[in-house]
Amino acid sequence: MTDNRPESSPTADQPLVVGSRRFTSRLLTGTGKYKDMTETREATEAAGAEIVTVAIRRSNIGQNPDEPNLLDVLPPERYTILPNTAGCYTATEAVRTCRLARELLDGHNLVKLEVLGDEKTLYPDITNTLLAAETLVEDGFEVMVYTSDDPIVAKRLEEIGCVAVMPLAAPIGSGLGIQNKYNLMTIIENAEVPIIVDAGVGTASDAAVAMELGCDGVLMNSAIAHANNPVLMASAMKKAIEAGREAFLAGRMPRKRYASASSPVDGLFF
Repeated sequence: MTDNRPESSPTADQPLVVGSRRFTSRLLTGTGKYKDMTETREATEAAGAEIVTVAIRRSNIGQNPDEPNLLDVLPPERYTILPNTAGCYTATEAVRTCRLARELLDGHNLVKLEVLGDEKTLYPDITNTLLAAETLVEDGFEVMVYTSDDPIVAKRLEEIGCVAVMPLAAPIGSGLGIQNKYNLMTIIENAEVPIIVDAGVGTASDAAVAMELGCDGVLMNSAIAHANNPVLMASAMKKAIEAGREAFLAGRMPRKRYASASSPVDGLFF
């Protein structure tokens, strides 16, 4: 991936660019699994998220006028709504869901594509993901795509025209943390679009590790919503993302097998 460390300042950073949009926050959050709309709003605010995902098949964003509308607490004027195809198991279902979202959101074309392979693992069905991605890109969508940690597949999705590739770090909702560090590093090194970890983060240290590896962002839902205190965990995740990003930009010290004195020994008086 192109080195995006700015030359002008060791502490400055570039915005996160996804397709035609720019963002300051590198923490993306989901909107499901909270106990109520108030908690959804408070956790999203504490996370400092600018992009929020919405499962079109499970959330009301206006298609059910008699039910609470998620957009009342997370208004599109403040947040970039990212419709996703959660719960879709075929390319046809996923494409239809994205087109419905575009109608509901007045032509909004940024979507998160996920096509699942089975209900137990929630791993992506790569064949159908590739088919759906090709169709959506041809149809004018800016596609952020959930995928496996396979570097070849990640590159293929980029070549199709996806604006961000979102490999899992561990199974969805597992909270296992970064289980495939070296695959993620390979994906990052070969990418020319943002790489955003999607799935598997359990706590703040997991998010920091993802960012220290060079990921451009992290998307999470369960890690925040299933915490004992979701709002406090959202705040912790915000700090972890920022710290991990700064550590990546700073560049870590080399690893060594043996000790190295922390204070210089030259010029000592004996």
